[in-house]
Amino acid sequence: MEKMYVKTAEDEHVEMYLKAMCIIEEEGLPLKVSAIAEKLNIRQPSVIEMLRKLNEKKIITYNKFGIVINDIGRRIGQNTIRKSRLLETMMTNILKIEINQEIVCGMEHHMNDEFTDALSTLLDNPTKSPSGKDIPPKI
Repeated sequence: MEKMYVKTAEDEHVEMYLKAMCIIEEEGLPLKVSAIAEKLNIRQPSVIEMLRKLNEKKIITYNKFGIVINDIGRRIGQNTIRKSRLLETMMTNILKIEINQEIVCGMEHHMNDEFTDALSTLLDNPTKSPSGKDIPPKI
């Protein structure tokens, strides 16, 4: 019998926030509420609400001094970036199609480590995405 699986929307939101924060840092920009809101195309109050939740879960530190991603949060964010950039590479190099960010964003949240590692192996363990951005190593 075919089984169905649904990952919670909150899990996906956490991954997207952490991915956005890691990308902001990668771009050399300060990690601010406004930058996260702009990157995710959402309003700042929504960002503040999520940052408070992530702080409570001890995934980040968020206080009047700023935002700091801790090791757990960084691992989640970098792993999500790794998945998305491997998917972009697969679309370009294997499927020979244009990168579709909507598909990438949908798929990256459903890839486990085994699938991600197998995809990396299939692609000959690339270190750069088609756009020239670093593909984070397995953490």
